[in-house]
Amino acid sequence: MKIKCRDLDYAAVLALPKEDRFVPKRPSMLFRTLLRVLSAPDLRATHFQLEAEGMERLGKDEPALFLMNHSSFIDLKIAGTILYPRPFNIVCTSDGFVGKRGLMRNLGCIPTKKFITDTGLVRQMCYAVRELGDSILMYPEASYSFDGTATPLPEALGKLLKLLQIPVVMIRVEGAFLRDPLYNMLQLRKVDVRATMRYVLSPEDIRVKSAAELNDILKELFTFDNFRAQQQQGVVVNEPFRADGLNRVLYKCPACRTEGEMEGKGTLLRCRHCGKRWELTETGYLRAEEGPDIFDHVPDWYAWERACVRKELESGSYRLDIPVTIRMLVDMNCLYTVGEGRLVHTDEGFELTGCGGRLHYRHAPEASYSLYSDYYWYELGDMICIGNRDALYYCFPQTPGDVVAKTRLAAEELYKMKRRRKQNEEMKE
Repeated sequence: MKIKCRDLDYAAVLALPKEDRFVPKRPSMLFRTLLRVLSAPDLRATHFQLEAEGMERLGKDEPALFLMNHSSFIDLKIAGTILYPRPFNIVCTSDGFVGKRGLMRNLGCIPTKKFITDTGLVRQMCYAVRELGDSILMYPEASYSFDGTATPLPEALGKLLKLLQIPVVMIRVEGAFLRDPLYNMLQLRKVDVRATMRYVLSPEDIRVKSAAELNDILKELFTFDNFRAQQQQGVVVNEPFRADGLNRVLYKCPACRTEGEMEGKGTLLRCRHCGKRWELTETGYLRAEEGPDIFDHVPDWYAWERACVRKELESGSYRLDIPVTIRMLVDMNCLYTVGEGRLVHTDEGFELTGCGGRLHYRHAPEASYSLYSDYYWYELGDMICIGNRDALYYCFPQTPGDVVAKTRLAAEELYKMKRRRKQNEEMKE
């Protein structure tokens, strides 16, 4: 899948009219049926199976909030099939509307900017439920998982549930990550996919529980480990390209501690600096060709990288400073390429400069609990996105090495550190 791009001067982009919000539209039966029909080939190819738990509690015409874990594009095809013919609006990223606004509206999509406070989105969701009588499909993790485990949930999710006051249904998909992990550059594997759709919260449950209690319930629901499930269930992934791009996630060698010298190719992951090599086995383990494995589980290696980043932040040594190509999103017509610049990330947050000195944007650490970052984004390249309600800046690194995963880890850990510091200061007062 690609996205419409256009070269345009930075000043001209700023002068473009800002996109007006529009009220959600109920997807017509025609588009609901079309989505289901077009989804059928992929679901047949993955031998898709569905298990339902407690769904008899949900009325046929009763709006609900469907929360779904998000691993790959097949998730939408699954939802469009198992929810049919129920009308539902889909919360999706605003860049998904670029060049296809009419189609996305007719599919019932509601645009939002990832990891940016968006009170307008809440109003649109309320409109969809109360005025249209539609359900809502939402991927609360907001970003694809890098290592196959859950990504952070927004702290405001519990408050949203109390505001909507509608049943909550969890759609948990298994196999989608193994079939199409983000790091593997859109190369599909032959893996079966299944889903469990479970009624988890009634309006009465939501009324009697606090927002914090609801958040705890949702956090437990969104706890998973796709690599561990593969190992325990003996799921075989025998494609010869299964380790392609794994260096995007496992960017730091645990043997020599060098960053940016890992290479994932074929079935092997190797460090170009010290030469240590691991095989990603058919059942999802990492096995060293010589010496100790150090890590035999991808999420354990990724968790170690997170701990390393946290130590850098605590010591004040963390710093990202790279040249980037900058593209901007200010409307739904296209993505505007405005030129070259430099992206710096420290414990003071992000600073983006470029376009001949005219662009200077700062993004505070407390502004986002995570980071919109992606691999091979719309086939343009690895990407880091920052911004606000007026504009989003998509930064494409122009230096060797893998920095996207480390930057996301740093943004998440920095947010937690700043929040803890603020809470400690408030307690002292």
